[in-house]
Amino acid sequence: MREFDSIVIGVGGMGSATVYHLAQRGQRVLGLEQFDVPHDFGSSHGITRIIRMAYPEGAGYVPLLRRAYDLWRDLEGRAGERLLFVTGCVDAGAPDSATVRGSLETCRQFGLEHQALDAKSLHQKFPGYRFPGDVAAVFQPDGGFLLPERCIVNYVKAAQALGAEVHTCERVIGWDASGGVVEVRTDRESYRARKLVITAGPWASQLCPLLRNLAIPERQVVLWAQPSRPELFQLGSFPVFNLEAPEGRFYGCPEYGVPGFKIGKYHHRRENVDPTSIDREIHSEDEAVLREGIRRYFPDADGPALAMKTCMFTNSPDEHFILDAHPEADNVYIAAGFSGHGFKFASVVGEIMTDLALDVGARYAGQLGMFQLARFT
Repeated sequence: MREFDSIVIGVGGMGSATVYHLAQRGQRVLGLEQFDVPHDFGSSHGITRIIRMAYPEGAGYVPLLRRAYDLWRDLEGRAGERLLFVTGCVDAGAPDSATVRGSLETCRQFGLEHQALDAKSLHQKFPGYRFPGDVAAVFQPDGGFLLPERCIVNYVKAAQALGAEVHTCERVIGWDASGGVVEVRTDRESYRARKLVITAGPWASQLCPLLRNLAIPERQVVLWAQPSRPELFQLGSFPVFNLEAPEGRFYGCPEYGVPGFKIGKYHHRRENVDPTSIDREIHSEDEAVLREGIRRYFPDADGPALAMKTCMFTNSPDEHFILDAHPEADNVYIAAGFSGHGFKFASVVGEIMTDLALDVGARYAGQLGMFQLARFT
């Protein structure tokens, strides 16, 4: 049985970064991925993924975001490839909405550059936005998007250059921890390690039954539409957005990489799913959910659908992350429950999970309480 210092299960956004950071610390690392690297069966695909500094989800995320930006830039330097595009970000909704209030509060608390705009001034600044007059907006210029597939590939390549092994198309069947050693069994063979990190996305609860009600997969769909005025939705003309509307919370990106303006909606049709049997077909009801947001708020983008894709959120009960040691195995660590807003943090999550696994806690001491499993008990 082959032995490693650390094994990482799941080599998507979080796992690829964790494999890299462990290898960077001199660990002999094995990354196990049941699909390809990258793949489009989980939560770390979609051409573009939003990153934003103003963070209505909670002020505790902002210091982690600052570190995430630095680490993404570090990866860009290592890769010699641009991975993070700054477009600015628009947080919008009713003036008293959690999105607008939370965005303003984090901007003020952390001294982030920002502009408070009404619907008319937002349209004048970015004509692709056509919000009703009762919508308020916060423009924060540091927001933008990442290229998720390229981020994953470059983290894996950087880890391999440091000696890490990454096995694809190898499914983990189970694991056991005892006597300070973890044994991981796959559909090919078994491995031993001193540490195990589980970053399996929607499959996390299948590997950790304690997550059954704490990391719940949900079916999502995103759409790329052909604008009637494409110049309004191009890179440089259109910031990414996070919109709390009466219909729900929409998010999206300018055209990049593939044709079309990209839009999604949090909790798309509220379909909790089994990740092994999720319906990956696109239905008329899926398009109708997203078309409603386009027609009301971005009518100049209301052209034919150019592409639609399924993905998954893995939601925790409070929609905050789970970053913690396994309560029944002190050499097993869990990163899960990223609740649709995690990918932007992948670079720093990899560093956090490495610190946890190697028992190096000073860097994030006092910052991880909101992510601990104990909050649910």
